[in-house]
Amino acid sequence: MSRLSRPSRTRVLAHPRVRAAVVAALLGPLAACSSSGPSNTSVTKAKPSPDDRPVTVTVTPAGAKAPAGEPVRVTATSGRLTSVTVTDAKGHRLAGEVAADGRSWVSGRKAVPGTAYTVAAATRSAGGTAGSTRAGFTTAPADKVNKVDWRPGAGATVGIAQPISLVFDHPVKNRAEVEKQLRITTSNDTEGSWGWMRDWSGRDRVDWRPRTYWKPGTEITLKAELNGTDSGADGGWFVRDYTTAFTIGAGQVVEVDLDRHRLSLVRDGKTVRRIPVSGGTPGGDKRSWRGTAVLMAKEGTINMNSETVGLRDAYNKMVDHSMRLTWSGMYAHAAPWNAKYFGRSNQSSGCIGMSDADAAWFYAQVRPGDPFEITGKDTKGVVEPGNGFGAWNLSWAEWQQRSALR
Repeated sequence: MSRLSRPSRTRVLAHPRVRAAVVAALLGPLAACSSSGPSNTSVTKAKPSPDDRPVTVTVTPAGAKAPAGEPVRVTATSGRLTSVTVTDAKGHRLAGEVAADGRSWVSGRKAVPGTAYTVAAATRSAGGTAGSTRAGFTTAPADKVNKVDWRPGAGATVGIAQPISLVFDHPVKNRAEVEKQLRITTSNDTEGSWGWMRDWSGRDRVDWRPRTYWKPGTEITLKAELNGTDSGADGGWFVRDYTTAFTIGAGQVVEVDLDRHRLSLVRDGKTVRRIPVSGGTPGGDKRSWRGTAVLMAKEGTINMNSETVGLRDAYNKMVDHSMRLTWSGMYAHAAPWNAKYFGRSNQSSGCIGMSDADAAWFYAQVRPGDPFEITGKDTKGVVEPGNGFGAWNLSWAEWQQRSALR
């Protein structure tokens, strides 16, 4: 993507006031018992201090098509800055601080594309004279805009394995710069890390997961201060910020043993219920995945068509109590047509099937973010990080290496 050349800097002079001092002296005391003579009075004008020169203020960026994606910088020579205010046309401020020596000010956020800014600086000359300066510039518009789809949604209560996941519309080449703008706060200082991957959709994606499962009751906030950040080549600019806040619910784990053909719901370390199931058919493309999958969504009654997952015309039916585990089409759901296999053998097309009654009960117990820890000898392999929320199948050290800031 082409970059605009940097316009010349804006230089503005702040003119001090000139002050004059008047000194009056009465000469010659009056002599006693004699007529008073006229008093002598003299007036002297003070010379301006040689240090009281005009303060020169410089603002960058500058011009009518200034480059975006950089902090606003204000500097002073022959004096110091006492305050700086930078606002856009809507009155939004770019916060910043004057340096201890008063020579400079830098905004904490970057100038965003297609925005007009006004800079107001208060100054004081070396001789102590107060002054002020106003300047302005406009950034060039974005030639391409990048957007974000994120999970979980604001206000959600999710399971202990739920990651924070951002999927981008366009490629992100400046991954380190983007990752610097993503801020996570938790109510209990949970340790975690960002990790980059290719989403199942083929788009760039970054997830944040804790080192271990979340503690129940943890409160999490994401602030993605991306406005004014350049994605890099072919990615475009971010022109808004994103935020979400959510809470971790009960400490639930779903243990799926494909070899024993059963599912166990474990809550706070205690088994609540065991359910007979039938997993994916061994020996081919209909096998199930193993490893840790995370419940992505409770989708209810949906149409399942085998052609959408590369299994030709094996099935096309409405399925109740559907709970999505991967983007590639692995679900837990009611499968009454397989009733004779529950608890006995794996004969599904890759999903974890159970009776209508068990599926209805189980559907009411689980929530998005609950981990399904799946074991079995004959499976397709381990769930990949981008196929749903498979980040838990990497060790902590492996996950940390996916951060762009490592």
